[in-house]
Amino acid sequence: MSEGPLPAGRDAPIGGQAVLEGVMMRGVGTWSVAVRKPDGEVEITTRTIEPWGRRHRLLRWPVIRGMVALAESLGIGFRALSISADAQLVGEADGEEEEIGGFAWVMTIVLSMLAAVTLFFLVPVGLTSIFKDQLGSAVVFWLVEGLLRTAIFIGYIVMLSRVHDLRRVFEYHGAEHKAISCHEAGDELRPERAALYPRLHPRCGTSFLLIVMVLAIFVFAPIGLPEWYWLFASRVIGIPVVAGLSYEVIRWAGRNSGRTWVRTVMWPGMALQNLTTREPDESQLAVAISALEAVLEVEDPEAEAGLEPIEIVA
Repeated sequence: MSEGPLPAGRDAPIGGQAVLEGVMMRGVGTWSVAVRKPDGEVEITTRTIEPWGRRHRLLRWPVIRGMVALAESLGIGFRALSISADAQLVGEADGEEEEIGGFAWVMTIVLSMLAAVTLFFLVPVGLTSIFKDQLGSAVVFWLVEGLLRTAIFIGYIVMLSRVHDLRRVFEYHGAEHKAISCHEAGDELRPERAALYPRLHPRCGTSFLLIVMVLAIFVFAPIGLPEWYWLFASRVIGIPVVAGLSYEVIRWAGRNSGRTWVRTVMWPGMALQNLTTREPDESQLAVAISALEAVLEVEDPEAEAGLEPIEIVA
């Protein structure tokens, strides 16, 4: 047996997300959630989708396709979280399963998005604006704002990594990456084989978000130093553009991860994944593999992606 984790092979169009006691895996036209319920049973839910990028040629243009992919991924991600949360609820009186209401999930999504925009975009530009006159130039302003935004993001990740209740979610995140890498290497999808692969992945959403924080510096730079209300508006309106550009970067990095200089450039994002992933046990790997196999039973993602290239964040 070779020392260290085995490398993945190709870059397959498979992505995923850790959920509550489970994993969501997504191909091109199918996504599946595997969740371990309180009684130990693994519940698998599979859904088919039509990628938005195939509905109109305009939605496949560079940058725009990233905006579309992000919106689509967020929708699938929240639906997967809802399924996993419902699987963990059992009625106290009669032992029957309960479900979280749709209104509660809508409010959760809205508040989560508002909190993210406020914390990572409005707070940095607001704090930097306090010292706008002292900074002296627009270049210094957007550099300070960008560094502050990135520092807040990294601090937020560090804080989450220390929350004990999130440890199992991070373990399932590691299981998701290992299962995908095992598949990309063409290895047999078994927990003991998947355990040999790295828990870090170049297409991880953590790396994607770090790229967002850094690219935002350059996207907002040409705006200069308008009044505070234009600064706030530009940060909100510019988020889709930043996300679209970041998608192109991580899409390119995933396809060129074998190059040494690409791995060097992507190293900060990979290093940050050490905080958002943990080594999973074999039962968690089995759940991740169940979700992946459910997708592969329905479609061949690489054949589907060949119809129209689609890159999926892991």
